[in-house]
Amino acid sequence: MPIERLDGNEDIPLPSYMTGGSAGMDIFAAVGKEEIIHPGERMNIPTGFAVALSAGYEAQIRPRSGLAIKNGVTLINSPGTIDADYRGEIGVVMINHGKEPFIVRRGDRIAQMVINRVCMVIWDSSEHLDQTSRGNGGFGHTG
Repeated sequence: MPIERLDGNEDIPLPSYMTGGSAGMDIFAAVGKEEIIHPGERMNIPTGFAVALSAGYEAQIRPRSGLAIKNGVTLINSPGTIDADYRGEIGVVMINHGKEPFIVRRGDRIAQMVINRVCMVIWDSSEHLDQTSRGNGGFGHTG
């Protein structure tokens, strides 16, 4: 699928798999200067690239587990969805749930991107849904 490195970001690696068995590609920060995310704050971090996903695909932007466990930093809208018709720069909305300020430096690995197929549905309006043993049991209904 086509990917575009945006001007001024030639030094930022494109998303890449870190191991042969990785499901997600690591995404790198394309900040112009160090950015500080204070505890409780969130910030949109640029990545320096845009993609042209094929129809029927999406990209999910997910947190990196290492940042979460070590620093309490994650993504506020996880997973973030990149639709097939979006052509702008991918941004990563990070939040600091930790106790210390978190510094984002140019080239830091900040998130991961997973490409998935999308199943589009056409709704068939119905007056009644078929019944199941669960019925309308919701949050916590199984104990």
